[in-house]
Amino acid sequence: MGDKKVNVARVKKFGHTFEISIDPDAALRYKKGEITDLNEVLFANNIFTDAKKGLIAPSDKLQEAFKTTDTNKIAEIILKHGEIQATSEHRTQEREQLRRKLIEMIHRHATNPQTGLPHPPNRIEAALEQGKISIDYNKKIEEQFEDIISKLRPIIPIKIEQKQLILSIPAQYTGKTYQFVKSSARILSEEWTNNGNWKAKIEIPAGFQEEFIDKLNSMTHGDVFVELI
Repeated sequence: MGDKKVNVARVKKFGHTFEISIDPDAALRYKKGEITDLNEVLFANNIFTDAKKGLIAPSDKLQEAFKTTDTNKIAEIILKHGEIQATSEHRTQEREQLRRKLIEMIHRHATNPQTGLPHPPNRIEAALEQGKISIDYNKKIEEQFEDIISKLRPIIPIKIEQKQLILSIPAQYTGKTYQFVKSSARILSEEWTNNGNWKAKIEIPAGFQEEFIDKLNSMTHGDVFVELI
């Protein structure tokens, strides 16, 4: 392997470091349970004491530390309980994804009280830059959302507004629309009619209203009744 750049996951046991050579994106997805195939994660089917130098861990040390010499079993332990090293490029990509998620959340959940409309994403991004508002990348966006909104208020007029809707969906479409509504909105009340139709009073972020109704119309081929309260 020489001086080639190697991304690793590592764990320390019994005073020794054990490493595996990995694809950092796949490793993080594996740790989250999004993929299960180790072949997508590992670049080499070995356990190393130093992956960059290509130093393979002796079998007796593996047996002592992990009670097995099975490479896949040890790799699984390292991925689940060890430290996954990310490249600077990977960290930059993750941070950009979080920033985009924040902008999308603000666009969906907030409105301009002067117009009643959502702020365009590019305006939100410009306001974040103007206010030098930073994201804590060690926290979930949801945990810092309100704090970020309060920092945006001196820069742009912004209001978190919820809209309430009454929905009436014919029986033949309830199977595929119910889960969408449940995951996208807060159901305040609901009832099922004798013919299987579903009626519900829901609350959704104002910025998501238009997209939400468009999606319901698409799923029911326009055969949905929506009343704005």
